[in-house]
Amino acid sequence: MTQQAKPLLTDEIKRAIGVESEPTVMAVERGHVQRFAEAIGDSNPLFTDEKRARKSRYGGVIAPPTFLRAAPRPEPKVELRLPTTRTLDGGSDWEYFEPVRVGDVISARLTVVAIVERQVSLGHALFVTQDVVYTNQIGEKVQRARLADLEPRHHLLHDLEAVGHRR
Repeated sequence: MTQQAKPLLTDEIKRAIGVESEPTVMAVERGHVQRFAEAIGDSNPLFTDEKRARKSRYGGVIAPPTFLRAAPRPEPKVELRLPTTRTLDGGSDWEYFEPVRVGDVISARLTVVAIVERQVSLGHALFVTQDVVYTNQIGEKVQRARLADLEPRHHLLHDLEAVGHRR
């Protein structure tokens, strides 16, 4: 008879669901926007040319829509203390409401919306779904991201450690 693994999803971890984080704040600087546009290979003058961007409907330089994907993610207010060794990106969905402008101060707040334990090919894993809402300094919602993380329990890593293999 095989021994059943202890559940990954504990009452302590469940307490994180629905709790909003403290904000993470980021000033949007012209140089950062220009470097980001260069890094993604986007030469749109709205992102790099102040003179041309001023003549646009935006009235100045804006950030590429994907700019906030590079912003620091807020930490959950309740520490998850996940009993896993790795985090895998399970995908994301983004909504865009207002342009992010040079000079904006963006606040991001994260809420854990769901944590589910499932059996996967590597064993048991936690699927953690989080919403991050980004607002600017005047309270406008500029973007919303729904993020999915996969937190697998790696039996192979535990087995290797049990026989003395070090990572």
